[in-house]
Amino acid sequence: MENDNLNSQNPAGPESPAPQPPSSPAAQQPSSPAAQPDLPAGQTRLWLKIIAVLYAISIAASFVVITKMDSARKAAPKSMDLGKLRGLAGLASSKKDAVAVIPIFGVIYQTDSSKIWERGSQSVVKKIKAAAAKKEVKAIVLDINSPGGSVGAVQEIYSAVVKAKASSKKPFVARFGDVSASGGYYVAAACDSIVAQPGTITGSIGVVFSVSSFAGLMNKVGMRNETIKSGKFKDIGSPMRNMTPEERKLLQGLIDDTYDQFVNAVAAGRKMPLEVVKFLSDGRIYTGRQALEAKLVDKLGDLQDALDLAGEMGKIGKNPRVIRDIDPLEQFLSIIDSKLGFFGGSAVEKAFNMSPRLEYRWYGI
Repeated sequence: MENDNLNSQNPAGPESPAPQPPSSPAAQQPSSPAAQPDLPAGQTRLWLKIIAVLYAISIAASFVVITKMDSARKAAPKSMDLGKLRGLAGLASSKKDAVAVIPIFGVIYQTDSSKIWERGSQSVVKKIKAAAAKKEVKAIVLDINSPGGSVGAVQEIYSAVVKAKASSKKPFVARFGDVSASGGYYVAAACDSIVAQPGTITGSIGVVFSVSSFAGLMNKVGMRNETIKSGKFKDIGSPMRNMTPEERKLLQGLIDDTYDQFVNAVAAGRKMPLEVVKFLSDGRIYTGRQALEAKLVDKLGDLQDALDLAGEMGKIGKNPRVIRDIDPLEQFLSIIDSKLGFFGGSAVEKAFNMSPRLEYRWYGI
């Protein structure tokens, strides 16, 4: 009876399986692409065969090229002598050799500006050093179109040329444009040769110190300037009063000393007697043709003539390759500043702010 009761309570019997929990939705989704089987073995073998063939072709091509180069090297002495090979090597190297051209335009000064486009004597010196250090540069041309400038700036460039010649043994040629007077000529005197146009204005060998005086105007309008100074010469060159005889004598001594430096530099550079240079150095200007007669220049011609001369002096021949050191950004900013004054400081403003200074300069322009 007990067994019958148990069977009635569990109709499925003891052997029926226990109910399973319902499967999750994820288990009912199709398998992901990563679970797909790999490529068939036949396709894999095909790609391996293609890669092997390409590799074999590349090795064979390399072998052919190396064989041909080796054959050409062995056959070269039979068809071409060593002299011709050296000639071709020299021709190849000469194509890299060049003459560097460094422009020196306008008034020469030492810039006191932080603007990158403000060119001063420091910029010219930097270019001279860079050109002298380049192996492919065999000669340097200074393209000068300048009335000169401050004594310190002119002497800085002159000294750079002398040092570059001594260290690099490279020839320097000066080329004169419209004007190369006073400080412009001082710089050129350091070069090995000078080329000028027949109508170039040059010379003006000498020194000048200029100062304006507003004393008369101030007296008329009733203005006075009171200066507290530590010594009687402390405000020498002041535009607020007239110059005293003692001050004039002191300044004349400065002029005579810097003039003597100029004359000695020309005599040394041009290899001329000092007395001859002094005779020519009374401040007068010369045309290029007159300067040639006075032996202040060596040749009449244009920039191409100067380049040809530099090429011959550098032993690379006429019509040499030319290297010019020009920064387009600096040139653009300089034009914008000078024409429009966007960055402050017009040419007129700078002229009024200039303090008195000793200058190797011709004031004809």
